[in-house]
Amino acid sequence: MKGPNKFYLVALPRSDCVVAEQLCLSDSTCNATYRTLENCALAKTRLLPLDHNSRVRCLNAELDLGNSSLLHCKCHRRMKRQEHCLRIFWTVHSSMTDGDATNPCLKATHVCNLSKKCFRLRTDYASICTKGAGSEDVCDRRKCHRGLRNFFEKVPEDFTKRILFCPCQDEFCGERRRKTIVPDCSFQYNTKPNCLWLLDSCLEDHICKSRLADFQQNCQPADMSPDGCSLHNHGACLQAYMGMIGTPMTPNYVSNSSVDVSLWCTCESSGNQKEKCDQILGMFGSNKCLGKHQSHQKNCSAQGNSCPFCKSPVTCNCVTLSLYSFYLPSILATYLNEI
Repeated sequence: MKGPNKFYLVALPRSDCVVAEQLCLSDSTCNATYRTLENCALAKTRLLPLDHNSRVRCLNAELDLGNSSLLHCKCHRRMKRQEHCLRIFWTVHSSMTDGDATNPCLKATHVCNLSKKCFRLRTDYASICTKGAGSEDVCDRRKCHRGLRNFFEKVPEDFTKRILFCPCQDEFCGERRRKTIVPDCSFQYNTKPNCLWLLDSCLEDHICKSRLADFQQNCQPADMSPDGCSLHNHGACLQAYMGMIGTPMTPNYVSNSSVDVSLWCTCESSGNQKEKCDQILGMFGSNKCLGKHQSHQKNCSAQGNSCPFCKSPVTCNCVTLSLYSFYLPSILATYLNEI
């Protein structure tokens, strides 16, 4: 193995938290991340307010630790060093019991971690997409896109839609939502390419070309329609939007404080094709049909509905359920394993 790697702990079997901590501390990257989380947990225990930058550091540390065996470590009632084990457990999962538990995107992530498939495929693409992103190294965008497609194709929509369309009331939550697809690798380039080039790249890729046709069909806007859509199928439009993620035309949220989505491209220097370029750029950002569906999905998610998407453009005809109060006992039973 070439140098310390924060991803190597993924392959380790589940163990008690004491063993998982020792393994983490032996790796310099995991060690630094864990120490950050310890400081975060200590501040929360003492009810010390965290400023925005501190909350961001805690968020990034938790995202990084998602690649470690610490995330799924267990404690047993009759084990040695039980108190130490539980301290480790609550350091890693401190957000379950404090104010951050009101963060819908954080809730959705914890619920995903309860599913072996959701956790495995989310960890897979995160490991690939974060390698080299935001540094002098260049990430492998093609592999990153493939990992994202695997996640959105193979994980049930009840998990993926909650993670991607979680409703946010502050920028801290919005940042987590925006970073869901690891945009530093999957979405952004060092400089914005021309949207016409982005379209050409998509049309040269059979998967992207098919997904784009699906999106145009199912999210076709209609000004005269009450819901802004020609087909009136909320589920199909959101599914088509998710299908574009992991292609050369991957869309994403444009900021931490907005629900607006767009492509990462520009129409500068488009010459006599400026109008065509603007149409491509507005395919997501100015799409009334997609905007209606996203707002509707977020409204339903905010009400804690148990179904993956609502069935009506006006009301949510789903069984109301407090997502976190339902899943927290399952989390405790799964991770603490107090027999």
